[in-house]
Amino acid sequence: MTAFPVAPVPTRLPSPRRVRLMPLVALIFFSVSGGAYGIEELFSTSGPGMAILLIVVTPLIYSVPHALVVAELGTAMPEEGGYYHWVKRGLGRFWGFQQGVLQWVCSFVDMAVYPVLFTSYLQSLVGAVAPGEHVLFRLGNLQFDLNWFICLAVIVVFTLLNLLGAGWVGESSVVFAVVCLVPMLILSVIGITHLVSDGTNPVGSLTTGSDQSTWNAFGAGLFIVMWNYCGWDSVSNVAGEMENPRRHLPRALAVSIVLIMVGYLLPTIASLATGPDGEAGWRTWEAGAFSAVAGQLAGPWLQITVTVGGMFAAVAMFSALLASNSRLPVVLAKDGYFPAWLAKESPRYRVPIASVVGSSLIYAVFCLSSFTNLVIFDVFLTNIGILLEVAALIALRLREPDLERPYRIPGGWWSIGAIVASLLAVCAWAAWQQYVESGTQAVTYGVVVVLGSFLLYPLLARRARRIQGAALPAQTRGGAADLSSTAS
Repeated sequence: MTAFPVAPVPTRLPSPRRVRLMPLVALIFFSVSGGAYGIEELFSTSGPGMAILLIVVTPLIYSVPHALVVAELGTAMPEEGGYYHWVKRGLGRFWGFQQGVLQWVCSFVDMAVYPVLFTSYLQSLVGAVAPGEHVLFRLGNLQFDLNWFICLAVIVVFTLLNLLGAGWVGESSVVFAVVCLVPMLILSVIGITHLVSDGTNPVGSLTTGSDQSTWNAFGAGLFIVMWNYCGWDSVSNVAGEMENPRRHLPRALAVSIVLIMVGYLLPTIASLATGPDGEAGWRTWEAGAFSAVAGQLAGPWLQITVTVGGMFAAVAMFSALLASNSRLPVVLAKDGYFPAWLAKESPRYRVPIASVVGSSLIYAVFCLSSFTNLVIFDVFLTNIGILLEVAALIALRLREPDLERPYRIPGGWWSIGAIVASLLAVCAWAAWQQYVESGTQAVTYGVVVVLGSFLLYPLLARRARRIQGAALPAQTRGGAADLSSTAS
């Protein structure tokens, strides 16, 4: 009896987990907000009435216009690297490169904020982790203390989570959202109960006092609240890992806007029950003040609960944004600007290991206190990216009117004109306000980074053309070989 050889059954790795609708909402929530933690300074800067007004108005003039742009472009081009591809296709390779590089560089300082924020909440529970309290060693002007090593531990843990893929980051973000929002919900119930029982008007004062004009309160507060309402495009970078992005992305953006606005409004209104003065009064609020508010309204148990919620919010924001920002070097590598090994994915989870780990190492360095002041150019670079996306939207509407757009901004060119006017005005005001607060330092940092990216492009573009030119003959030979094989 003749034995026939049996072909081995190919072993197929399971498909990586995709980002579903609710995890997508959670990813957007943490890419933009993370809850009311960190918005406290708005009230001590602009007053309670103006702060509440800004929380309601800013989404209408800043968040909704940007989210509409993201919804149209994100559903038309649901690719890994999101806004890099939008700008490249709409405005050309040069501006696409600028969008990718500038937003990745912006992430160096932005991402370093979240581990530092985690340790700032932790230090309210454990004083020994305060910056400079336990210095282990120094390297020149850099100080490596216990605080930095805790930041490093946070980065390591959430880098490992990101190596499982954006799907797992999204699933974990749902859990983190519950942990973050429950303390604020409890605070809201207790605070509003105090307001009702005491008959207190929480917004009795529009500004911080009679010596502050309404215009000054609005301007200063708008710059602060923009930080808490930006980042709607971040999730587009993992569109290639979403489940049905053309359907889910617009829905998730709409749900997130409402969730974030309510998540700011309820806890802040409730916290005004402490009044204007005293240790927890709104005149003294700064980042992390909700812990003191919770302690005054309900005692140590709620203070600890809110503090832990703030810690989880900080690490969840880091995790969600790492999933987004680490895809930028990947798409730049695929286009030949960066080394090809940055785009290499793990066989099981399809995650760019080198890009995720390399980005995290950079963020760990920027967690050192010597670099934290660089965050002043964060809003500057973020707004440049937003305006490039708007320009790409207009260019694609003109050049590719037949491009499939599962979601199309309603209202035609009138709506697009309103979006342009609104975002341009808000971004211009933010730049001016940043100049007023920081002088030429913020402008100088921003201009240096932009000029550096402009000068870098010709060098890396030449490399990209050389790589693509070398790949073309190989593809041609491969096509000829296929034809020869078919003919034989």
